Amino acid sequence: MNAHTMSLEQIRVAGMEALARELGIVGMIRFMQQFETGHGDYSKDRHQWLDGQDLDSIVKRIREKRQTSRRT
Repeated sequence: MNAHTMSLEQIRVAGMEALARELGIVGMIRFMQQFETGHGDYSKDRHQWLDGQDLDSIVKRIREKRQTSRRT
């Protein structure tokens, strides 16, 4: 197939297949993770989530979450 006549979807699929074939699934995923840009400002968001919380309150929430998870 000629890349000039392929749709973007066909190019994406062919590219994924080539990466998986040449690098294996794990290598393909690691390669793709290099280009994941995400969105937002993690540092700003992290401060919004964690400012004003001490270690004891974080540990308490983790333990509560674990107990709730075990029940369901």
